[in-house]
Amino acid sequence: MSGTHEHSVAFVRTTEIPQQPAPSNAAGPIKWMRDNLFATWPNALLTVASIYVIFLVLSSTMPWILGGIWDAPSLTACREILQGESAACFAVLSDRWHQLLFGFKYPSEYYWRPTLALFLMFFALAPVLFFDLPRKLLIFTALFPFIAYWLIWGGTIWIPIFAMVGFIAGYFVYARFVAQNFALGFFGGVAGAAIVWYISSFVVAAIAPETPLLGAVPSRDLGGFMLNLMLGLTCVSLSIPLGIALALGRQSSMPLIKWICVIFIEFIRGVPLITLLFVASVMLAYFFPPDATVDLFLRVVIMITIFSAAYIAEVIRGGLAALPKGQYEAANSLGLDYAQAMRLIILPQALKISIPGIVNIAVGLFKDTTLVSVISMFDMVGMIRGPILASTDWNGVYWELFGFAALLFFVVCYGISQYSQWLERRLATDHR
Repeated sequence: MSGTHEHSVAFVRTTEIPQQPAPSNAAGPIKWMRDNLFATWPNALLTVASIYVIFLVLSSTMPWILGGIWDAPSLTACREILQGESAACFAVLSDRWHQLLFGFKYPSEYYWRPTLALFLMFFALAPVLFFDLPRKLLIFTALFPFIAYWLIWGGTIWIPIFAMVGFIAGYFVYARFVAQNFALGFFGGVAGAAIVWYISSFVVAAIAPETPLLGAVPSRDLGGFMLNLMLGLTCVSLSIPLGIALALGRQSSMPLIKWICVIFIEFIRGVPLITLLFVASVMLAYFFPPDATVDLFLRVVIMITIFSAAYIAEVIRGGLAALPKGQYEAANSLGLDYAQAMRLIILPQALKISIPGIVNIAVGLFKDTTLVSVISMFDMVGMIRGPILASTDWNGVYWELFGFAALLFFVVCYGISQYSQWLERRLATDHR
């Protein structure tokens, strides 16, 4: 009996079986290719056709790129070096890189100033883009626009100081009226900042020292890719809060505020941007006092900002409409006023929903900054179409110049797109 009882007990292994590798067709690159490239016969045919097309494109372009000439004084010299062979003449980039990046009038001894402003820009944007960083860094973010203005334009330091005072005054006006109505407080703050800025322009003219700390550079001398970056960053930064105010103003219970925002948004959305740029170049100066000298850069910033703000307002209005009514009722049940409800409950959710649309407008706006070349502002495209191609040395070089411009714009736009996707995953905008 004892022997039978011993053999009836199940055997239990005391050690684990060594882990075996997965079959080659069930994991790794082979599985990925089977699932994504060769899952079905139509997919396999499309994959083979796509590989063939990519091979044809690379086989014709890579020798042209890899065999390019980087050191030559002109297109004629490039052709003499190539001796009839087909290859790129990248020497135009080596010879005119400073014009492509800074324009042809910006003083070469001051190139360090916009370069320093560019590096400082990354430090200023970091606490805004990555909200895990210490909030104290936002102090530098608030100071950066005034520092960058002084670095790039130079001249007397009193101009950015008085501009800062104007924004501080606008903030106090905003804080005073925001409890009554967000849109009214925002527009009141903008008006307060504008009044202080206008008054300070006469004060600066009276007390500005004759010898500035940095040499002044006229706005007409700005150009190249630096101009595109400045217009893109400035207009996007200004149009987002203005778009939020317009979206909230369109939903305001005050009929006057509501219809002003409705008419503004619908009118701006119905006018092409190039028309607004011509207005900025020709007509906008008539809306300022006769003795005021508002430079073209500021006028273009105003027009591009209001153009993009109208579109951002509609995107944010869609985000507000997507929120269930219960969110507004929950804010009321907590006893929050209008400003608190918008700041703490409504806007955070609406902005998360609106991220893809806002990023789409921001990318389109950055690319549309090249339209300023039609009003004689020499941005990167304006430099290529104007001074560089008009010169006898490089007349006829197209692919190299426009390809370099496309590469720079792609890097910036792709970076914005990747950041927006990271932000969506971080904020879980899909509500999973």
